[in-house]
Amino acid sequence: MSIWDRLGDFIARISASAANGVADVVEAVRTVFSGDAETRRRVAFSVAMIALSAKMAKADGVVSQAEVRAFYEIFAVPPEHARDVARLYDIAQQDVAGFEFYAERMAKLCGSGHSNCGMLEDILDGLFHIAKADGMMHQCEGSFLHRVSEIFRIDEMHYQTIVARHFDLGDTDPYRVLGIERGKPFEDVRKHYRKLVASNHPDKLIARGLPEEFIRIATTRIAAINAAYEMIERGLRHA
Repeated sequence: MSIWDRLGDFIARISASAANGVADVVEAVRTVFSGDAETRRRVAFSVAMIALSAKMAKADGVVSQAEVRAFYEIFAVPPEHARDVARLYDIAQQDVAGFEFYAERMAKLCGSGHSNCGMLEDILDGLFHIAKADGMMHQCEGSFLHRVSEIFRIDEMHYQTIVARHFDLGDTDPYRVLGIERGKPFEDVRKHYRKLVASNHPDKLIARGLPEEFIRIATTRIAAINAAYEMIERGLRHA
């Protein structure tokens, strides 16, 4: 059964009773999937992505067609489940609770409890993909994402690495994309690059809870890492 079938079943259960927004949704994820930790992780990730996307759109005040397309690039929602996703999106947008409350609850639901949690970074990457879709990062979106990263306990240096992955490398330091200091010996850069590629392989991300249906997050991250490494390699070769 796909994550969308699971999510559809879940949303059908909570739609009639989700009067308290995120509080009800989080509690429902915990109880409905209490006996299936793997499915709970995948549904929790999906709920967090949809809910925080809705909150980001509300904070921005304007939802462009490019952002809508980016949302569905990340989610690739089958037509028969579009109404389920829209229902959860609406619950989050209409909830009077602010985005910080949502981010805190989602961090507890999805996170490991440690700083720079990989699963929370996956969520942040998805939000960046949507925010930059119209060709620019609006100030309110940037503030939203930075505050979410603080709640997710993503440290500032790591956050700047995530930011760097989402911008044109013509304007971005490739060393920052890889999260390594400029001036390191090339052999150290190569070892660090290989470690990044291995740790961000789609199979590794799926193992920690990223649903297969959201693997676009992994492929875009690997593409940015590869591009940064190739830029460094070319620069050192011609130095």
